[in-house]
Amino acid sequence: MNGRGGLLSAGGILSIIVGVFELIVGGVMVALKWVSIPFPLPSFPGFGDIFSIGIVTTSTWLIIIGAVLAVLGIIAIIGGASAIRRSSFGLSLAGAICALLPINVLGILAVIFVSLAKGEFGAEY
Repeated sequence: MNGRGGLLSAGGILSIIVGVFELIVGGVMVALKWVSIPFPLPSFPGFGDIFSIGIVTTSTWLIIIGAVLAVLGIIAIIGGASAIRRSSFGLSLAGAICALLPINVLGILAVIFVSLAKGEFGAEY
């Protein structure tokens, strides 16, 4: 056995996959704001005019959420690469947590896999 476990590699790959999706979605949200393409929001009956906005074209929350999601994606990609290289446990775990923040199954698995494989960072292979 060469000392390379599958859990850490799987956690790194999952972090990278989720990070790429976060980066794409965040970039699309920011692009929608900049080119002023209407972004549909759901209408909630019974909540009055606060939540009954049908189409939002010039709101700043879209660019803020998109930028935050893109930054989380970049950190998840860097952390996933760190996990695959086995260079820094802290960075790998931070990347997995950033993959977890939009609450998805792949992010949960990435955190679990990176956490379980903590001992592989100090091992020589």
